[in-house]
Amino acid sequence: MESCIFCAIVEGDIPSYSLYEDETTLAFLDINPISTGHTLVIPKYHSSKINQLPIMFANSLMNTIHTLTGPIEEAVGANATTIAFNNGIAAGQEVPHVHCHIIPRFEQDGGKSVHSLVKESSSTSTDFSDILMSIKNLL
Repeated sequence: MESCIFCAIVEGDIPSYSLYEDETTLAFLDINPISTGHTLVIPKYHSSKINQLPIMFANSLMNTIHTLTGPIEEAVGANATTIAFNNGIAAGQEVPHVHCHIIPRFEQDGGKSVHSLVKESSSTSTDFSDILMSIKNLL
């Protein structure tokens, strides 16, 4: 496996502001936060994309996200949270290790919805039945 900063954090080779750890996940404050309390939650198993992560680790990751979201919001006085995965380089993933951003949100933070992430739609079709069938055929 190539060098991975998040794997090094899991191993304790790089310090972090760790706020939660269990057998399969680790959560720590983002050192380049979008807002106060911005937290990263990672599986201890290295995988670059969530759809390649073994289901046991994906389930554990979601459990940790569920456990932490409320306490993070309360600790920083946020009334909402954006929970996000960038799944691959084209999606903006900078560290090739699955990680979830828990980003506390505030009424006046100027942030937008997930629909504001992409400036121009790459959708070439409005025929939802074709794409629906394509996806279903792959399941």
